[in-house]
Amino acid sequence: MRAMTTTSIERRVRAIVEDVRRRGDAAIASWSRRLDGIEPPFEVSAAQLRAGWDATPRDVRRAIALAIRHVRRVAERQIPKPFVVRVRPGVRVEQRVEPFRRVACYVPGGRFPLPSTVVMTVVPARVAGVREVDVYCPSLSPAVLAAALEAGATRVYRIGGAQAIAAAAYGSGTIARADKIVGPGNVWVAAAKQQVSDDCAIDFRAGPSEIVIWSERGCAAWIAADLAAQAEHDPRARAVLVTTRGRLLEQVRRELSRSGRRVKNVTLLRARDRRDSIDIVNGIAPEHLVCDSDVDARRCLAGTIFIGRWSAQAAGDYATGSNHVLPTGGAARFRGGLSAADFVRVFTVQTITARGLRAIGPSIVALAEAEGLQAHARSIRMRLDVSAARLEAPRATRAR
Repeated sequence: MRAMTTTSIERRVRAIVEDVRRRGDAAIASWSRRLDGIEPPFEVSAAQLRAGWDATPRDVRRAIALAIRHVRRVAERQIPKPFVVRVRPGVRVEQRVEPFRRVACYVPGGRFPLPSTVVMTVVPARVAGVREVDVYCPSLSPAVLAAALEAGATRVYRIGGAQAIAAAAYGSGTIARADKIVGPGNVWVAAAKQQVSDDCAIDFRAGPSEIVIWSERGCAAWIAADLAAQAEHDPRARAVLVTTRGRLLEQVRRELSRSGRRVKNVTLLRARDRRDSIDIVNGIAPEHLVCDSDVDARRCLAGTIFIGRWSAQAAGDYATGSNHVLPTGGAARFRGGLSAADFVRVFTVQTITARGLRAIGPSIVALAEAEGLQAHARSIRMRLDVSAARLEAPRATRAR
């Protein structure tokens, strides 16, 4: 079958999104049947969630619970704080922080079941105070259901792809629209998230997974294992070693060959010097970076950074408490991974008294007139005139 181009995928996704927006549940049923072989009803019942929990091995349930505890501990520190600033007498600015009412957490259902992604998306939303946390996943393994139950998902839908994103963004009749959509997915999901982003907030467009290991003194066998681990996510995943040491590079190459598996999406790069290594890393701005020391890390851009040979990137995928939903494709230049802060709305409330306006009003008028916005200036002058008149009235009474 001929590979589809990005343009053709975006065109197909647009058709699905518009169909769901127009026909709601009927379109979701049609596309889910056609693309994934899934029949309605799509909402998972409480009994099915409990059955998934019961079918999940006890050690996996314990691991899910541990991951939830750790993610919760980190997420609790990530929420922005409310505050009040009295800029000057009579001028008060307050920052308020309110959780979204409903969010949609997308969990990929492709080559591997991902209960860890349920944890990484649902737990920060719950910590932030979101009341309705819906999970969308086209392939619900028992472990995914167990994670949804333990993490506190409100509803779970067996829907995937562009039709799931459209349902979350616009609602469908039986599915309520969300304020925000988070979570990774394939190119169809990424394209759908981008297309609905004018109408529904999204976290970011997450593409194939990436790791860069920048090392001068690491263990070759461990480096090879970490590269192979990241490469197994997806045939389009990127796994890169950057080093100035030719001997280490060759040792890693031998370790990869010794594993008996051809890892096509691993790249081994020999840098000229430390400066060149930093330039290579920052040119990629990868999802994950593993480096030898904190000194190195402070010069680099990445979604998340692991320091030292014991800090295996796979640990961050599951149980360190840091979030594994991370920006890819160079987006780490301007943001980090998903956090509890992604599930709240931060806004300001401003209160100005007559005294406060008298103090700042002349400056506002001057700036408005400098910009040629006479109506802005007039709205302030009207209040200043009234305020001045009220100040004069008591003086006139005292004079009589």
